[in-house]
Order: sequence, then C-alpha cells, then structure tokens
Amino acid sequence: MSRAFDDREVASLSERMGYLQSLRVGFAAVVLSSAVLAPRVVGGLTANLLMICAGYLALAAGLEVVRGWGRSRKIFLIGTMLLVDGAYLAWIMYVTGGTQSPLRHLLYIHLIAVTLLASYRTGLKIALWHSLLFFLLFYAQAADLLEPTDAALGLIPGSPDFNRISLFNISAFWLVALATAAFSSLNERELRRRKADLEDLSAMSAALKQESGSSSVAHALLDAVSESFGCKRGLVAIRSDDRYLVVATRGSEEAERSDIADDAIVARATTTSETLLVAKPDADQEICRILPFARNLIVVPLEADSSVIGLLVVEHQAGSRVERRVVSMIEQFAAHGALALRNSLLMHEVQTLADIDALTGVANRRVFNQALEREISRSSRTKEPVSLMMIDIDHFKHYNDTHGHQAGDEVLKAVGAALKEASRDFDIPARYGGEEFAVILPECSARQAAGVAERLRETVCAVDVGEAITASAGVATFPTNASDASSLVRAADDALYESKKGGRDRLTKSRRHPRSKDSSNGVSA
Repeated sequence: MSRAFDDREVASLSERMGYLQSLRVGFAAVVLSSAVLAPRVVGGLTANLLMICAGYLALAAGLEVVRGWGRSRKIFLIGTMLLVDGAYLAWIMYVTGGTQSPLRHLLYIHLIAVTLLASYRTGLKIALWHSLLFFLLFYAQAADLLEPTDAALGLIPGSPDFNRISLFNISAFWLVALATAAFSSLNERELRRRKADLEDLSAMSAALKQESGSSSVAHALLDAVSESFGCKRGLVAIRSDDRYLVVATRGSEEAERSDIADDAIVARATTTSETLLVAKPDADQEICRILPFARNLIVVPLEADSSVIGLLVVEHQAGSRVERRVVSMIEQFAAHGALALRNSLLMHEVQTLADIDALTGVANRRVFNQALEREISRSSRTKEPVSLMMIDIDHFKHYNDTHGHQAGDEVLKAVGAALKEASRDFDIPARYGGEEFAVILPECSARQAAGVAERLRETVCAVDVGEAITASAGVATFPTNASDASSLVRAADDALYESKKGGRDRLTKSRRHPRSKDSSNGVSA
C-alpha cells in the first residue's frame, strides 16, 4: 500500500519564497559584515553601501507584500525580484573586485538556491542574467561610463582587465550552473515520474471501484499495470482451492481459465510471498505456454489478509533492466488490485450464499422466480420456447419418518447434486420447496422437453442413498401451455399432481392451453 503523504514533505510556493527572503537578508548581512570586518577588501562601511543594502531589502520586502496580497501576476513579481537579486549582487561584485571579488561566492549561493527552490530552467536563466550583468558592467568600465573596479576600491587606478583569473571564475560559475541544473533536472524528472505513477495508481483505484466481478477487476489491474509501465504481455491468475486459474490475459491468444498451479515460478512466488524477477523462464513451464518466449517477467503475488489469493505476471520490455522503482510501483498496483479482488471474491461468495439453497446446492426459490421471469421475457422477444419441469420425491415423508430427518437431508443433497450434474450448462435447477425441485429448460420445445425431463427424472431415481427412491415429474412449455411465468408454474405443477395421482414414478406432459388460465389443467401421461 502506498503511504499517505505528509503536508510537510512538499514545500509550498510561499514557503520557498520565504527561504529566498531569508537568503536575501543573509546576503545583506554578509556584505555589511565584510565591510566592517574587512574594510580593505570591501572598501569599508560607507553610506552608499548602507543605502544600497537597505534599498535592496526594502524592495524585496515590498514586492513580497504585494505578492502576498495579489491574487494574480505572482510569478511576474517573483521573477522581478530574482532580477533585482542579480542587479544587487552585480553591484556588490563591481564594488568589491569584479570577477575576483572575495564575495563572488554569493553568486554561487544565489544560483544554487534559485535552481533548487524554483527549477533548473529558472536557474539557467538566472545564470544568463548574472553573466549579462557582468559583461554590462565590464564594458561600462571599458567605455569609462563606470570607474574601474580597482579605482572603486581606492586601490591603484587602472583599466578593467579580463584576464585568465576572470575567465577561470566565469568558467567555474557556469560549471556550477550547468551541474546544478543537470542534477535539479534529474530530480524534477524523477518527481514528475513519481507523480505520474501516483496519478496512474489513483486512476486504477477509481477504475477498480467501478468493477464488480473478479474477472473484470483482474482485467482492470492488468491493463493499468501494462499501460503505466509499458508491459505488452501479462496475466492475472486467481487462487481457487489448490488451483491457480488464469482469469485475465494481455497480448496472449491462450484461452483464459487455464490452471497454472503446477508451474515452478507460481509455486515459488506463492510460497515465499515475494516478488520474483525471472529473466528467462524455462520453455516447458505453464507460464511460457500462455506467454511464449517470455523474457524479464515480474511475478507479484496478490496478497490480502496475509494470504496469497492470486498472481500478477507481466513481461517488461525485453532487453531492458527493470528499475527498482518500477518493481516497487507494480507491487503497489498489485496491493490495490489484491484488495479489490478480495472484495470482489467476498461479494461473489455472499451473492452465491444468497442465491443457492444451503442444503441442496441448487438455486433457491428467489433465484428461480427471477430466472423464470427472465427466461419468459427472453422467450417473448426471441420466439424461442422455454419449458419447466417440476419433480417431487415420492413418499418422502414416509422416508423421513422411517430413517430420520438427517437421512432425508442426505437424499435432498444427492438429488440436488444429480440434477446439477445431469442438467445442461444453461439449464437452471432449483429447489422449489420441501422435497420438490424445478428445472428451467431454456430453448426447449414441448416435444424436446418430454425427453429431457424424463432423462432428469431417471437420473434422480438412480441416486444411491442406500435404498431405491422414485420421483414423479410434470413438464409444461411456454407459450404452448402457458402465457406467463405464473401460469407456466401452475401448468407444470398440475402435471406433477397428475403424475402422483396416476400412481407416481412417472412423467406427465401438460396439455393446458394458455388461454384457459383458470380452467382445469389437461395432462397426458
């Protein structure tokens, strides 16, 4: 999980400008202290120097007040003050020896501070501004517009001399400027990259909240990791008992729902619960069947509640070294994805418990009613018939009284399991109530329904519960025997009643006409 950021970890604009204001006070203090402590070097503490320093500080304070009051043009005022800084330091350099001034380190400090507190681009601009002011003062002295530096210090008069020492100092200044800008650029790029990673993580978390099923959550996780870190191929597997079923793939034509539990990489990652970096997996491993010729795999266990619930596998760009930052961020993506998967699996489990009859393992009465309404609606649109079979265990009360309710429950469990096993994938077996079961048969005509229903009834009769049992059944079809869901249930139930009335252990087909909703039901054996 990504940690929360403290507000103190990010310096605001006002805080950074406060640092620059403190630096300006420090500049003035250094200049005035040097004038008092080293008068021969700086030229002594003069009224002119005091006025320059006082004016500089007053202007800085005034611009800062205006910046604090104003809602706009703040960047303009900040830039203006940086230009003023350059002019002030240029004048101090002029009166204390030019490029050979003992206070030239103030330029370095100002350059580094601006680069770190603003940006490397601003730092380079300030370096150009300092250089421009230096040459401006140099040529002003050469043109006799200003006194030469040595004359300003009261030393031996002379002309300005751009000598080797000056060239060295200017070169050193630009070396510092370029080095500081380069390092600052690296830091800014890293910060932007981390910001982008966190934005991608936030976007993925928001996307995961919109997904409900475990498969859709797995796809959202895999897509987010792949797009954020340039991984072209990958998969997500979810643990189900002792199996690891692949529920999402990217860049692979292999069908999902593959079991990769026997893969050595999977076993190692899930056992250690640690991220694995696999440069070249063995070709005979299960992962390579899904991701052929895989290279530079990042295998991250999806862990929730101190247990591994799945696995995220992505292939980093072949031939490139996997950065630690990338691995760390993918682990954070996986942590968020694992929690979303865990929640999705829990919701599915709760939904399953709400939909399934706890004793028999087939759909309960509520789900049966919803499914039947849905199938009737679909049948009305597509004109495809839908049939309903009602089946009841014969003499079940006598069996319960003879063998006990626990034995009766075992019979109901066995019947429910037999109906689930024998039904087609799209059939819907359900417990209707007591010992009575129902099976919805979509796309099954009246003629087909009789054969399917009799096969299911015989399957129930063949259940091994210690002694032979029989079952009676009735079957009806929409729209042949009913006009809606409730009349279809009545038609099938009436057919079941006729089976019991006719001697049990048989199937009866409804002959009810859909228009005769309230009339007695017609049936045929």
